[in-house]
Amino acid sequence: MRVFSLRAGRKREAVQRRTVPCRPLEQIAAMPVQVLKIIKGKPETQLPSHLQREDLKHLQTGLDHTNKYFQGIVILSYPLTKLGDGTDFFKIVLQDDTCSRINSINVLMYGKMAEDCAKLIRNGDTFIVAGFKVAESPTAREDGRHACHLQVSEESGSAIFICTQPSITPFSEATSPSVAPKYVYTPLNCLKDGTVVNLYGIVKFFKPPYISKGTDYCSVVTLVDQSNVKLTCTLFNGNLDSLPKIYKNGDIVRFHRVKIREYNGQMQGITSAGFASLTFDGTVGAPVVPRASSKVYTFVDEEQKTVEELRIWAASNLSVSGPEAKLSDVKPMMFFDLTCQLVGKAKVDGSSFLLKVWDGTKCPYPTWKVPVEAKELEGDRVLLHHLRNLTVDVLVYDNHVQLAKSLKTGSFLRIYSIHTKQASAKNEDISSHIEFHLHGGTCYGRGIGILPENNPDVEELKSFLECVELTDSQNMESVSSLELGDTFDSYTDLESPLQRCQQLSATVLTDHQDMSNTVLKTVLNSSAPQQYRIRAKLRSFKPQKLYQSVKLHCSKCNTLQEVPNGDAIDFILQGCAATAPNPELQSMSWYESVVWTTEEDQGRKITIHFVKHYEMLQRPENTLLMIEGGTLKEIWKLTRRFKCVIPVKSKEDDLELLDLSAPFLLQGNIKYYGCKKCSTPKSIKNLSSLAEKREPSWEPTEIAQVLGIEPLQYVFVMKFTLVDGTGVLNAYLFDYEKFFQIPASEILTNSFLQQKMEMTMNTLSPPGRKLDDLPWLECFIKSYNVADGMKHQVYYQIFDTTVAEDVV
Repeated sequence: MRVFSLRAGRKREAVQRRTVPCRPLEQIAAMPVQVLKIIKGKPETQLPSHLQREDLKHLQTGLDHTNKYFQGIVILSYPLTKLGDGTDFFKIVLQDDTCSRINSINVLMYGKMAEDCAKLIRNGDTFIVAGFKVAESPTAREDGRHACHLQVSEESGSAIFICTQPSITPFSEATSPSVAPKYVYTPLNCLKDGTVVNLYGIVKFFKPPYISKGTDYCSVVTLVDQSNVKLTCTLFNGNLDSLPKIYKNGDIVRFHRVKIREYNGQMQGITSAGFASLTFDGTVGAPVVPRASSKVYTFVDEEQKTVEELRIWAASNLSVSGPEAKLSDVKPMMFFDLTCQLVGKAKVDGSSFLLKVWDGTKCPYPTWKVPVEAKELEGDRVLLHHLRNLTVDVLVYDNHVQLAKSLKTGSFLRIYSIHTKQASAKNEDISSHIEFHLHGGTCYGRGIGILPENNPDVEELKSFLECVELTDSQNMESVSSLELGDTFDSYTDLESPLQRCQQLSATVLTDHQDMSNTVLKTVLNSSAPQQYRIRAKLRSFKPQKLYQSVKLHCSKCNTLQEVPNGDAIDFILQGCAATAPNPELQSMSWYESVVWTTEEDQGRKITIHFVKHYEMLQRPENTLLMIEGGTLKEIWKLTRRFKCVIPVKSKEDDLELLDLSAPFLLQGNIKYYGCKKCSTPKSIKNLSSLAEKREPSWEPTEIAQVLGIEPLQYVFVMKFTLVDGTGVLNAYLFDYEKFFQIPASEILTNSFLQQKMEMTMNTLSPPGRKLDDLPWLECFIKSYNVADGMKHQVYYQIFDTTVAEDVV
């Protein structure tokens, strides 16, 4: 590991990467960039004794951090950019080693120091900074990090020390054990809560990577070692390639920097800063070739022995073979893993996707051919025709669809936990057949893995496929377009099974896919509170005028109110305009004022206060302004050019907000309202604290906070009457933007979104159509009790459900 020291105020001509003897920190800091030795994981040269390490929880504005330094691991870095004045700007995210809920903080660097650090820093580096400034972070609510950020610049005399990951020779090249860092590996029976460890283990169970609720990929792995202790690790990363490349149970893994936490008496592992992994085939005698999650790593002879010892122990003590099967071995009502090649794929609907695969063997049962439009089918038509008796159609659902869409035909896959069903066709001319389904969710390790060409199982499969004889036709060129058309047109035979198995759902479940369906009769006869997965049709909905479905909701007191119309707002503005602006409140230290008189309205005076940044006016797109005496029409015109507008009025010694029946802020085409009951309006002077920030964002949530406003949120509130043949149930939709994939805050001022919503509802509940012709909806609903006097009534609400992508 190498340590770089950057000291503000020194020009750097070149980055020197050499090892030097120990010398005083003052001498080192005087040099532009210097490499120091790392001995036993610590810099050979120590920081000055007067510098004390500051904990993340103690980083607050208003405190003296002069003799403090902060240390963390770089977990994210952003591209080097330039500010409006040409200053270089570089942002990184540091994570400390605490187990607190918030354990990361943004660091903002400016000038030459930003340029230097951008060239050196990599994820996983240890970053030490002294001479920093602590300021409030405007993005804390959005990114979930510390409420403050650190500002580092040449002007403030900051010092930075970077312990960067070494450029290690890759495994395939000769690596000297004396040069490679020495890692300590902890047995699974010696793990302690709150520690970050390195470990080896045998994969006893795993879930292939899947997209989590956020944007990261997630993989779950259960490990065991010679101590017979199990450890379940939940691993997250925004980059799919950075997660362990596990292909089957029995693989051996090496994890570096796993954080251990105790939950319900069991140790669990999670990713921490700098997490990295190697994966090995667990077969005894197989080559010890690592599958790495990072481009550089060390692997020494001693570790090869560890892998071989784990292989031998697993072969004697564990039964880790998965339910693998070939197509020739399948039977109805079984779950199995299939290693295969993808030869075709097609979109079926918003919640399912078709994969046409083969493994060279033939299923002993007639197989289900999913009807799809010819234009939707991707793959070599000639090859598909010749393999038509050897391929099977696997229908994948819900959370697996996104990955399935990205697969390339010709690639080799391992599909985990395929379910085979035997179904009888309603048409008497068609015999019963086998259907292949990869259901939604990740239970039992359901998922799709992409295997590399050099995988031993792939090499074996490729050799086998090359030997398969296509008895139907030896001459690939002899196939006519008419024959191909007949092949794909014949898929319409099994339309009824498709409708039954695929359900043609117009909505998609975003979570809880493992729950089974419950009929409405059972739901209506059950006590509350409970959660259900249902399948029903939308018989009717209210309100019919869709703009009436948009309400304002206070999350604090849980009240709903109507969105004020323009006339009501104009009435409030006119009332305030009757009071003349107070000249003594114009052009204060933190804003500049302009006043003019209108030709109409008996010479109405309009005052605009432009909030300054560092005593300077900003560009219009970055400017917040306050307006006195303006009409709603005039305010809308200002929002087209300026960042945001706050209507205010004068009182004796200060400006103040209007009555909260009017919006406290207008930004773009959105009006922001506050809750009268929960808000405690503060002085408008508090806006000056936001203006003093290096880069004011003027986010509505920030503005509301400093002004003491509890913001109201726009929501869709609708009542759906659902039927499924067993009962009729009224369920409420209470949604900000997830169900329609349309922000409720924008629907009232955007004609395109209004049209999209109307089309969506016409698809979910087509006017004039018979009940049998309506599409099915798959929904999650929850029941809850509401007390009304002496009575308790059960209500139902839709959640974790969204309209399918192809509905509109």
